[in-house]
Amino acid sequence: MPDLARGAAVIGQSGGPTAVINQSLVGVVQGLRAAGAGAPGNPITRVLGMRHAVRGLTHDQLVDLTDIPDDRLERLAAAPSAGLGSTRDKPDAEYCQRIFAACEKHDIRYFFYVGGNDSSDTCRIVNELANKAGYELRCFHVPKTVDNDLVLSDHTPGFPSAARFVATACRADALDNASIPGIKINVIMGRHAGFLTAASALARQGDDTGPHLIYVPEVAFDTERFVQDVAKVYDRLGYCQIAVSEGIQDDKGESIGAALIKDGQADAHGNVQLSGSGALGDALSDLLKSKLKPAGGKPPRVRADTFGYLQRCWPDASPVDAIEARGVGRFAAALATSGDVDGSVAIGRVASPESGQPYAATYRRVELSDIAAKTRHMPPEFIDGTNNVSDAFIRYCEPLTGPIVPLERL
Repeated sequence: MPDLARGAAVIGQSGGPTAVINQSLVGVVQGLRAAGAGAPGNPITRVLGMRHAVRGLTHDQLVDLTDIPDDRLERLAAAPSAGLGSTRDKPDAEYCQRIFAACEKHDIRYFFYVGGNDSSDTCRIVNELANKAGYELRCFHVPKTVDNDLVLSDHTPGFPSAARFVATACRADALDNASIPGIKINVIMGRHAGFLTAASALARQGDDTGPHLIYVPEVAFDTERFVQDVAKVYDRLGYCQIAVSEGIQDDKGESIGAALIKDGQADAHGNVQLSGSGALGDALSDLLKSKLKPAGGKPPRVRADTFGYLQRCWPDASPVDAIEARGVGRFAAALATSGDVDGSVAIGRVASPESGQPYAATYRRVELSDIAAKTRHMPPEFIDGTNNVSDAFIRYCEPLTGPIVPLERL
């Protein structure tokens, strides 16, 4: 083992939970144990967990994970949501100084943070504070987000399971909507990136099954064009299913949902909480009812659902996602115990989706500064026109979610 600083390791889970975030927690614990953490004479003296992420760390709310039984760890790994609790706090420089002070207080030398791009920024700032103070603190970001918007990765743990939920829910909902014909709008998570909404395309079982229209933030949303799109499908089939991202924007880049949610609650990042409101679905429903109402007749039957938090933690994880979420945790622990002092973990593919080769993933270390506070968007080759996704996206996404159960209809 390389020369390592003697002290404790600490792990936190930040931001929105996922179906596999506990796999990453367990991966870090297992990786540290594999390096002898907690054993007599080992430089890693204890493995601690933060209650509700850095908020708990700064309030001395820690749980000792050093000797937690393996069978309990496995049960925790299979459970959705954040086993340690999470937070939406976005630490500024002063907050990060308190995090660093807590690390000094508890003799913490290994800091692991499971989260999205803001969590990686927290790791970066805390690491810089430790370096400035001459205090050895190995800071590692473990990736997580259902939005799939971390740069430098092919995909992010949490996304495949959420995508699996979206595809499965839309497949069942398409049959429901065709049974009592009407127009159905499903509002899906994704403030800046449309990957999760795009995954609804995996629900399709032929040309006439939904979703018939898919709208993502990367394409400017035009309400008049939207009405015309729906009218074409509805006139042809007598029903229409629509998948729309909560983060759709107009041609000026303004969030349509945020504009519709009056006095909406904002999180620590200043974002209006789109997933906690049905305002976007209701507004689009009202628009269609008013625009598609025939003269002297009744408006069409229009309904809207906001999938909200269900898509994050549905307990039917993608098998690939479960394996990789644990894998990035173990990889981060291996980096920290092999001489690296900071970084994040990125997932890559062994071969491109176009190669025809079986799917396989790789892990690699990337610099915190290269991903911190940055956002990845769907590439143009994944988008088809203004209301659809391409075959390239389908080839990209299918290996991640696993098979979506086919549903029979007459």
